[in-house]
Amino acid sequence: MIKLCVFDFDSTLMDGETIDFLAKPMGIGAQVSAITEKAMQGELDFFESLTKRVSLLKGLEISTVNGICATLPYMPNAKACIEALKAKGIKVVVFSGGFKSATGVAQAELGFDAHFSNVLHVKEGKLTGLVGGEMMFDTSKGEMLKTLQTLLHVREEETMAVGDGANDRSMFAHAGTRVAFCAKPILKQAANAIVDRKDLNEILNYL
Repeated sequence: MIKLCVFDFDSTLMDGETIDFLAKPMGIGAQVSAITEKAMQGELDFFESLTKRVSLLKGLEISTVNGICATLPYMPNAKACIEALKAKGIKVVVFSGGFKSATGVAQAELGFDAHFSNVLHVKEGKLTGLVGGEMMFDTSKGEMLKTLQTLLHVREEETMAVGDGANDRSMFAHAGTRVAFCAKPILKQAANAIVDRKDLNEILNYL
């Protein structure tokens, strides 16, 4: 019986990559997207790729960041899926290699229980190009999942993890149900459930 469901955010709960949306007004969308894609395919170290991409956002107004994060597109049935999980008494948590600017808005919109992500450093109303937080490394999601399981007294076999990219592998290592959602090939190899349709209600079939 599943007691804890952990979601990735970008390209899992949200339809796209937050950092790619942030890069567009700076005219560097294609450059940042290319780095993002390589990182999600497992071709780049996640920490190095994250810090490189965020450095390119230096000078972006935080008001622009907040405006973009308030209008991000969610995956079809994201809210309905989370409501269905919570109705079964399942704790729903988001782990994101992206940013609290986005996951905080999403929590208010979608109703999940908690979120762990990164913080864009701001000075005088603009991004400095620096980032810190809880999800900076390839191993971060797995380490945080083990911590949550200990705190909530939830076993591995009672845990579902849902993600799409290479940095989700570490949480898959500690989840009994591992759903690759519209995922990169490298994550599908670590999954025991695969959903290739953009409809989050599909994951309910694996509870």
